[in-house]
Amino acid sequence: MKLLTLNCHSWQEQQQLEKIEHIADVIAKQQYDVIALQEVSQSVDATIYVAPLKKDNYGLLLLEALKRRNITNYTLVWDWGHIGYDTYEEGVAILTRLPIIDQQDFFISKSTDQSYWKTRKIIGVTVSYKGAPISFYSCHLGWWNDEEEPFAYQVDMLLTHAPDNHLAFFLGDFNNNASITGEGYDYLQERGLYDTYTLAEERDNGTTVQGKIDGWDKDNGDMRIDLILANKLISVHSSKVIFNGTNHEVVSDHFGIEVVLNL
Repeated sequence: MKLLTLNCHSWQEQQQLEKIEHIADVIAKQQYDVIALQEVSQSVDATIYVAPLKKDNYGLLLLEALKRRNITNYTLVWDWGHIGYDTYEEGVAILTRLPIIDQQDFFISKSTDQSYWKTRKIIGVTVSYKGAPISFYSCHLGWWNDEEEPFAYQVDMLLTHAPDNHLAFFLGDFNNNASITGEGYDYLQERGLYDTYTLAEERDNGTTVQGKIDGWDKDNGDMRIDLILANKLISVHSSKVIFNGTNHEVVSDHFGIEVVLNL
């Protein structure tokens, strides 16, 4: 099974439409089974396509780009958590070519006010794979030291919605640097989650952010804040950073993560 996660930074990028086309090229070639996307936005005042999607929804445009490449077997699931940059409904999405047997959307933040930029919502799907259910969650969490919206609270809320009787994956931007001990990355492990990066037989340096980006006021150097986690110990063939300028061109202020599982 092949997975991809990417924080798209949608509609904040130069040459945004060209970058969507590049992502579609890679998806068409790699044929990921499940793709988790964060910062998947649409304009507040855009025309409705099919509710809740509007015509400029980033995920919808990516799906249409795939269809132009004769890739028609992906299903898009999307919902938004808060207003971003004053003019966008910013959400999370999952694209999958596997049959969906259930889907969820739920808040993990203390706030459920979608006009508040710290409000966080999760999209989850359960798919059928080789006759068994597997759940996937597209995640965009807050920061460890945020007193209003504590990271630990959001993780706890996320895990209350996760299954304990079958395999589940949590993909996305966790806004916590994996190299810092005693903070969010350690807390995820304390809650019983396994990092596919550390489990991988083949892996690179794992860096998904370089320098200063939105949400990080200082240049923190190289960080690994985008993760693919599992609720069970599994066999992972490889974990590679993608869209980093070396493994395909940069398309966002985050790089993506591509993981191949031995399932």
